[in-house]
Amino acid sequence: MLGTGWTASITAFAAFALAAASVMHALLQRRETGTVIAWVGLIVLLPVAGSILYWMFGVNRIRRRAHALREGHLLVDPAAHNTNETGIPPRWSRLLGCGDRLAPFRASTGNSVRPLLSGDQAYAAMLEAIDGASRSITLATYIFDYDVVGQRFVRHLKAARDRGVEVRVLIDGIGARYSRRNTLRFLRRAGIPAAAFMPVHHLPRTLAAFNLRNHRKMLLVDGEHGFTGGMNIRRGHSASDPGPHPIQDLHFEVRGPICLQLQRIFAEDWQFSTQEKLEGAPWFPEMSRPAGALLCRALPDGPDEDFEVIKFTLLAAIAEARERITVVTPYFLPDLELLGALKAAALRGIEVDLLLPARNNLRLVEWAGRPLHGEILTRGCRIWLTPPPFNHSKLMLVDREWILVGSANWDPRSLRLNFECNLECLDRELAQQLADWAEDLRSRSHPLTLDDVHARSLPARLRDGAARLLTPYL
Repeated sequence: MLGTGWTASITAFAAFALAAASVMHALLQRRETGTVIAWVGLIVLLPVAGSILYWMFGVNRIRRRAHALREGHLLVDPAAHNTNETGIPPRWSRLLGCGDRLAPFRASTGNSVRPLLSGDQAYAAMLEAIDGASRSITLATYIFDYDVVGQRFVRHLKAARDRGVEVRVLIDGIGARYSRRNTLRFLRRAGIPAAAFMPVHHLPRTLAAFNLRNHRKMLLVDGEHGFTGGMNIRRGHSASDPGPHPIQDLHFEVRGPICLQLQRIFAEDWQFSTQEKLEGAPWFPEMSRPAGALLCRALPDGPDEDFEVIKFTLLAAIAEARERITVVTPYFLPDLELLGALKAAALRGIEVDLLLPARNNLRLVEWAGRPLHGEILTRGCRIWLTPPPFNHSKLMLVDREWILVGSANWDPRSLRLNFECNLECLDRELAQQLADWAEDLRSRSHPLTLDDVHARSLPARLRDGAARLLTPYL
């Protein structure tokens, strides 16, 4: 039997080896110097605990897409070749060309996009579409609470399944745990094929993927009628009966070739999670006629082959702006590149308006973002603090013509860790609708000034500065 001294020596050596391996991995894999320093410092100070936290929250890349799947399903997607090149205004050709190089899809014409400005409006349209399904329904969401709203969706999905419609439901493995009663269990009891995206109960095998979540929200009906945006399925989004935690958000009803792009993204996530391959007419029908005239593209983003697609799209859009940039986001923790791009745009004379919640549902994120306010305002950007209810909307408008909407926030979690899906659209009418919505929100918001920033108490500023240090871990 080993003595106490030998046991202590072996334990110490194991802790040192774990810490050394973690430090080497961080040095080889991480990109931002500040993030590398933060993780290495934590590992050195707390060799065991820091290493465990690093492998749980710091390993942010996976390779999940087979080469054949990527080439066979995405890069030669039929909708990718429907773009009328002569219909792209020269003003936007460089920005759309950037998307061609970043994303697996080309921007396609023949789409329609309708904004849904409340949960009541969005859920009613989604349930009506589910009731009208004849071939297939695919639903992906981060959160699917088993509350009054979630139960309604389960009933309608079961009715579709009972009349012979093929149904598939994908819920994020962490998001599924937000509800006291797990909706996956009730879906499966109803005979609906449902799966969790990267479930976390198989530890330690799933430890490295613990922090990589599927934040996408997509519903596709018969492969030709879709919904996407920022809304989860939960009571809080309902304007008429939100419960104790009301949430304002934007969602969008889409038709046309864009639906095939969204369906490709779902099919890839579903195959990754279940090994089932969705193909054929029930899922990918032939588009017989255009649904509208809108130019649109899906931008999948994640810690895999689609890494930083949305971040570079944001940077390119900021650089392309000539008059005005409007950003609505619930979580604003941009990295130095995005922060510098916004400030440079304001210095060029571009009107830069940032609409952020006056009170965030994640206080640590709110505190971490506050130290940025002074330097943003100093360079000419404007910050508007939106009133309750908590605004979870995600929107970017450039010159009231180019639009970016979807599931991604302006924070490290969305731009580096989560699997996200945004829509890039080019349409003056839609942009004007959303600009009017943003202007109404701005008219009800409080303009943050440098005097407000300087008036913050010393304890509050110290707390915010300390929270800012946690950004690499957020």
